[in-house]
Parts: sequence; structure tokens; C-alpha cells
Amino acid sequence: MQNQIFNILNDMSEHLNINQMRKLQETLIRRLEEEIETLNEIDSQDYVDLFVSAKEVEGCSERTITYYKSTIVDMFALTGLDLNRITTESIREYLKTYQARNNCGKVTVDNVRRNLSSFISWLEEENYIIKNPVRRIHKVRVGSSVKQVIPDESIEIMRDKCINTRDLAMIDLLFSTGIRVGELVNLNITDVKFEERECIVFGKGDKERRVYFDTKTKLHIQAYLKERDDDNKALFVSLNRPHNRLKVNGVEIRIRRLGQRLQKGKVHQHKFRRTMATRAIDKDMSIE
Repeated sequence: MQNQIFNILNDMSEHLNINQMRKLQETLIRRLEEEIETLNEIDSQDYVDLFVSAKEVEGCSERTITYYKSTIVDMFALTGLDLNRITTESIREYLKTYQARNNCGKVTVDNVRRNLSSFISWLEEENYIIKNPVRRIHKVRVGSSVKQVIPDESIEIMRDKCINTRDLAMIDLLFSTGIRVGELVNLNITDVKFEERECIVFGKGDKERRVYFDTKTKLHIQAYLKERDDDNKALFVSLNRPHNRLKVNGVEIRIRRLGQRLQKGKVHQHKFRRTMATRAIDKDMSIE
């Protein structure tokens, strides 16, 4: 702390007179001591909880908040440092260790960096810390590559591999509309308008929009709903009783398993969205 005060006073010496310098020194000592006492009184987990509450108020999704929380908690656990002892070097070392431990790519490491940056920037804005140690850690450079889409043949094979009408309707709806999996699992039966072949989805930031599906999807959804014997309002539910609404990870697992049977590279949920967008552009639909 003494070094910080000396550096600040040295930087300001050309701009302030003796009395102003003395007053600045007294203020810095008092304020910095207050900050350190406050940091020592509050556990790191308390700061995480405060940050999570702030993100909930901002309207972040449950999945995003969980990702924030797990990243931050893991950082504190691995470094073993209190908030007031975290430095730029310790975060760099954590990111390096994280990549080696999880054998992950640069994109994942940059996502972790971004989560930590969001947390620590929030602490700085809320005056819980004086200096942001993540500011000097720049975005991880990631090489660009051509994103692959799902070929028509693979889509047909996936349809043939579906052993129930639910999975068939789900695959067709994702492929036809390009909606996110989070939007798919939040759909209710009443959100689907079969005559207009459209449904209302709530995207990121609770933004409402209409999406459209083809006749094949319409028939498969109707066949699936006709087979159901539950009263759940959700459009897609689990196959076993009590037929709860499907969750994001449940859909992701089903898509991965169907994709594994293709033996033509990985198939993940976002690939449906990319495929739909690529085909729309190929048919002269505007990007907007």
C-alpha cells in the first residue's frame, strides 16, 4: 500500500502544491485502509453472490449465470487467493493452468477470461476494488475457420435414426426454424400456430420474435402431440412420466447421440441454426 501511495503522490507532484499533496496523502491512506478492512471483512464467496444477484437483475439467463459462477468459484479455489491479493499474473497463471487441466481450446479459455473480466470489472465499478487486474489481459487470438453445415443426406439419416416422434419433431423444428435450444425448450403448445406454420419464441434478452416452419415439421409436431397423454403445457417433454419439460442439456444429449450415428463429424445444436441461415442465404433471403 505504501508503494501505491508513493507512486500516486509522485505522479501528482507537478500538479499540486504542498498543502494539497499533504491532504491527498492523508486521504489516500484513510481510503485505502478502509478498502482493505472492507475486503478482509467480506468473504470472496460473498462477492460472487453479490455479482450473481446483479446479473439476475440485469436479466441474464440461468445458464449464463451458472457459467459465470462456476468460472469465478473455480478461479478462487485453484489460486487459493483472496480478492485483494489477486493480480494480473495470478489470473494469467490460472488461465494457463485451466487450459492444461481441461485440455481445451483458445475459444474456451477466452470465454473464461471474459467471465473473469466481467466479474472483476463489476467489482471495480462498485468500488469493491481499486485496480482491475484483468484489464491488461487481452482477448485470446483465435484462428478463423470455415464453419460447417449439416448436409441434406445427414439430415435425412438423422430423421431415419429417430426412434420416436418427439425426436423427429424436435430435429425438424430446429432445422426448419434455426431457433436456439434454449428457445426450443421454453416453447409451449399454445405458442405454435399450425395454420400459419409459425411460433413465438423468446430469445436472448427476452426479445420476442416469430419463426416459421415447413409443412413436414408441422405434420411431425402434430403427430407427436397426438401421441401424448399428459397435460403439460410444454411443447417438448420427457418420454417417461411425469413427462417434465425438456431441459437444454437433455436436448443437447439427444442431438449428440443422433449425430454420433452419422459418423461424419460432430453434430451440435448450433449447427442446425447455422445450416438454416446458410440455406436461407443460398435462397436469396436477406441477411437481416
